[in-house]
Amino acid sequence: MPTEFISLTFPNPSTEIDPIPNASIDPDFLKRYARNLDDYDFNYTLVPYDSSSYDPFTIGATIAAATQNLKIIIALRPNTLYPTVAAKALATLDQLSRGRAVVHFIAGGSDVEQAREGDFLNKEERYARLEEYIRILKRAWASPEPFDWDGKYYQFKQFRNLVRPVNGTHIPVSVGGSSAEAYRVGGSLADIFGLWGEPLKETKEQIDRIYAEAEKAGRQDRPRIWVTFRPIVAETDDLAWAKAHRYLDLLKENRAEGKSRVPAGAPPPQNVGSQRLLEIAKRGEVQDRALWYPTVTATGARGASTALVGSHQTIVDSLLDYVDLGAELISIRGYDNLNDAIDYGRYILPKVRGVLKEREGKTNGTNGTNGTH
Repeated sequence: MPTEFISLTFPNPSTEIDPIPNASIDPDFLKRYARNLDDYDFNYTLVPYDSSSYDPFTIGATIAAATQNLKIIIALRPNTLYPTVAAKALATLDQLSRGRAVVHFIAGGSDVEQAREGDFLNKEERYARLEEYIRILKRAWASPEPFDWDGKYYQFKQFRNLVRPVNGTHIPVSVGGSSAEAYRVGGSLADIFGLWGEPLKETKEQIDRIYAEAEKAGRQDRPRIWVTFRPIVAETDDLAWAKAHRYLDLLKENRAEGKSRVPAGAPPPQNVGSQRLLEIAKRGEVQDRALWYPTVTATGARGASTALVGSHQTIVDSLLDYVDLGAELISIRGYDNLNDAIDYGRYILPKVRGVLKEREGKTNGTNGTNGTH
């Protein structure tokens, strides 16, 4: 399949470098942001989840109504919605969007965050529950016939789902993480597996582990790989680096003043993905071609936080490095959310797609299917 691009949904103009205190949903901004993603040919937008934030399904339906082609990835924690309800909710969004719904599962990386909504399972149990949850959804989507379920975490009798996905049987399922449990569940059951931006060597090791789990599960296919970055771009490398250091100063200042979501003095992250980013950051500020790690330490590695810094061409070349590793989905979002998304749409996405199209043409020509070679 062709390489596709993902953004993140923002409900208002607040950003990490210029936070707006107590900002709430701005419907006009949300629609404007989503329409720009659609106009600039992003393929997906992820609607994130947080215990203290907005409902992703309502945001997703708003995006669907404002766009034509953009696919909506709903972030979902299994503890927040019973699987039979989730099966219908996702299929409803799929119908409303004419087949543009995707679900990204979050098993839960923080005991404290999970407890805020009444979830007290440990990490291993959360992944076991996630596995059961995904199997229920796939069963509910695949057939309208009633069925029973008697599992460890869920039990019900004669559930029947008459809200069908647009394709009749399936909605794409994404799983993310960097732990052995995440690799096992995602490798065996997911259509898409999400990774945070790590150096090429470590990314390749993770991809190999995911593929190995898919093979172990007896799959004939394997998950598409999604890798996330925070590009900081400008017309030249020097200008991009100057911008990156300005952003870094703002991130540090906002955290010290308590303006960021993770204030100074917060405990270290519990999830493996964040721990991996912090360990890699100790090796040096820049990894590979342009992967920059001070943004990781400045934000406490909460969420996707590795930057790519450089000119438009440097960022294109860096993203192609990951495409060559096997990443079929590239998530890029910056720090000046709307303006960065527009810049990516103008200068990054077309260039990456152009290179890949040129490569495809050369390959087809060599094989004799295009031209007279």
